Amino acid sequence: MRWLKFTTEGKTSWGLVEGDRVITIDGDLSDYRRTAQLYALNDVKIELPLIPRTFYCVGLNYFKHLKEAADRRGEVPAVPDRPEVGYRAQNALIAHDEEVVIPEFATEKIHYEGELVVVIGRKVKHLTPDNAMDCVFGYTIGNDVSERTWQKADRGLWRSKNADTFKPMGPWIETSADLEKMQTIIRVNGRETYRFRTNDMIFGVVPFLVELTKYFTLWPGDVIWMGTDGASPDLKHGDVVEIEITGIGSLRNRFVREEA
Repeated sequence: MRWLKFTTEGKTSWGLVEGDRVITIDGDLSDYRRTAQLYALNDVKIELPLIPRTFYCVGLNYFKHLKEAADRRGEVPAVPDRPEVGYRAQNALIAHDEEVVIPEFATEKIHYEGELVVVIGRKVKHLTPDNAMDCVFGYTIGNDVSERTWQKADRGLWRSKNADTFKPMGPWIETSADLEKMQTIIRVNGRETYRFRTNDMIFGVVPFLVELTKYFTLWPGDVIWMGTDGASPDLKHGDVVEIEITGIGSLRNRFVREEA
């Protein structure tokens, strides 16, 4: 099932995407009823699928991405020996087809990171490898936008990763995707720039769920962004980045530089 939050005729609703149509539902993801009201998918405004209570993220979880980062620093890549987790800020979230705004004083080092996003469906703690996936409601797509010059200059990632609009997410939540069959394909202005097996992670979804829930309670609507592979070109004003994850869909956003 593909759960979409959308706006049409001044009203925001949950719906189910079936082909090129949206079927409006009454209720929410836990208790709902299909209605007879249909819309063409192209005729609705796609909203953020959810605002997470806690916004977890994974860094350096693909070997090529880790090696490229180490090469830029002139270092030997240090492969992590356990899952490590960070955070992102809700203020940075935007929906499919909304614009990423590059601050006017940012440098040219604006990069994309196409990521699988895990959506939590129920309250859990102390998960095991055997039951970890039971809490996963579904998956969506994220673009972890970064300003690399700020990332190098600051001790934390407070502005390089979390500036307003730097976290596109969507377009919907897919509940039946097969991790083993997924590919992540990234296009800039319609041209493919990178492709990788989505599940080719150093640590997969299960190890992160187990590690997280040793310390934290996961709640319905929490999200975990699972990292990326490869490297990005420098993005400029007017570039359109599309991140496709097979079995889920495509997230598309245009980048615009803020005017002075």
